Amino acid sequence: QNFMESALDFVVDIARNQLGESFYREWIPFIGTLFLFIFGCNWAGAVIPWKLIQLPEGEFAAPTNDINTTVALALLTSFSYFYAGLSKKGLGYFKRYVNPIPLLLPINILEDFTKPLSLSFRLFGNVLADELTVTVLTSLVPLVIPLPIMLLGIFAGSVQALIFSTLAAAYIAEALE
Repeated sequence: QNFMESALDFVVDIARNQLGESFYREWIPFIGTLFLFIFGCNWAGAVIPWKLIQLPEGEFAAPTNDINTTVALALLTSFSYFYAGLSKKGLGYFKRYVNPIPLLLPINILEDFTKPLSLSFRLFGNVLADELTVTVLTSLVPLVIPLPIMLLGIFAGSVQALIFSTLAAAYIAEALE
C-alpha cells in the first residue's frame, strides 16, 4: 500500500507540474498507467536476464524491448494529445499549424510525426541496450560482474518511465494551451 501511495503521489506531481492545476486531474489515469506500465516492464527486464532463457521460437524479454510495444505507447500518447487539443479547442486546434506564419505548416506537421517516433525509439533503444549489455556480460562472466550493470539497468528503466510519462504530459499540456 505504501508503494502504491508513493507511486500515485509521484504521478500526480508529474501531471500537476506539466498540465497545471486546472487540467491535471482528468489525465492522472493515463499518465499513471503509462508510468506504471513502463516502470514494471523495464524492471522485469532489468532484474532477470530473460534473454538467457532459450525457447524454440522467440525469446523472453521485457515488453518494452519490443519496438511494437513502444510504438503502441507512443501512438497512444499521440492520440491522447490530439484528443486533448480537439476536445478543448474543437477544430480551432489546427490553427496552431499555421501560427505564427503559414510557411511553418510543413514543419508543424512533421513535428507531430516526430514526437511519437522519438518517444518510441528512445524507450526501445535504452531498454534494448541495457538487456543486450546484461546478456553479453552474463554469458561472458556469470554472477558477479553483471550485477552493477543490472543495477544501472534498474535505474535507467526507472528514468525512462519518468521521461516517457513526463513527455506525454508535456505534449498533452502543449495541446491544451
